[in-house]
Amino acid sequence: MATEQILSPLPGTFYRRPAPDQPSFKEDGDTIAVGDVIGLVEVMKSFHEVTADKAGTVVKFLAENEDAIMAGNPLVEIET
Repeated sequence: MATEQILSPLPGTFYRRPAPDQPSFKEDGDTIAVGDVIGLVEVMKSFHEVTADKAGTVVKFLAENEDAIMAGNPLVEIET
């Protein structure tokens, strides 16, 4: 199995949950499929879904909830 990263498509603030009172989209150890939402990036009050482009298992999140990120920053490491 190979380890790959899902990168941020945009600069902004990364959110692991859809809302503060809701659980994270994915946790370490979860299985993901192509198209699954793994988080949101907020840019100027606009939220953009970050989706998995490969299927696999989440090894660990490299960006935490509410981290400031740049385009191209790794968000999550997955085992494919």
